[in-house]
Amino acid sequence: MSTIAPFIWYELMTTDPDAAAAFYGDVVGWKIAGHSAPAAGGGVDYRMIGRDDGGNAGGVLGLSPEMTEGGARPCWLGYLYTSDVDATAAAIEADGGRTIMPASDLPVGRIAMMADPGGVPFYIMKPVPPDGQFNGRSDVYDRFAPQRVAWNELYAADVEAAKAFYGKHFGMAFNEKMPMGPMGDYWFITEDTAEQAIGAMMTKPPQVPMPGWLFYIRVADFDLAVERVKAGGGQVLNGPMEVPGGDWIINGIDPQGAMFSLVGAK
Repeated sequence: MSTIAPFIWYELMTTDPDAAAAFYGDVVGWKIAGHSAPAAGGGVDYRMIGRDDGGNAGGVLGLSPEMTEGGARPCWLGYLYTSDVDATAAAIEADGGRTIMPASDLPVGRIAMMADPGGVPFYIMKPVPPDGQFNGRSDVYDRFAPQRVAWNELYAADVEAAKAFYGKHFGMAFNEKMPMGPMGDYWFITEDTAEQAIGAMMTKPPQVPMPGWLFYIRVADFDLAVERVKAGGGQVLNGPMEVPGGDWIINGIDPQGAMFSLVGAK
């Protein structure tokens, strides 16, 4: 599975999975299960995010009181592919990152939660391929398909350090940039085996409280989705704003406090 895309799964951590299901169902059109997946086990509330085409867009982890007492907060996290979770975790620690959740085995694969040297959290995962699809690729990321993450953006405390880190450990390449004046350069992220950008990195703007990954979800009707964000109790922090290529974006916060972004055509 060496050709798998870097981001292979996305997860919403939230204090209220039922409310999140209603919000993202209205805004994006996702169908989030009304109960935990049987495979979750251990009393963990984990639900699949269903797309209209029958596939999954990611998962929803219900934060228990114990998790929030331990410092967990509503947010979106990405899963980055690795062929060896334990070796990658050790290498990340050696380069100044840290382990948040040690490696463990799930029915779907081996995972660990890490933080990069700038403190940004993410998962690493070696998935168990679906039956009969040993060389299958994850399809949760797609630049143009609705109801999928269409762009992966990192607000970094130190862009040069982040480029070196993610290039070394996850094969990301940074061959093109777009100058943004006082905000610095916007470095496009490509896979090491592809030319199409999957996202970008930039210096964290002063108004953003901390470094982190921000994921842009493509919607079929941008204006309607923005209306439903507001009607559903979410907040629009930035935008609507047109971006190169003709799409429009917003950055927002869902009713439970998780940051998210939308992208789509008007």
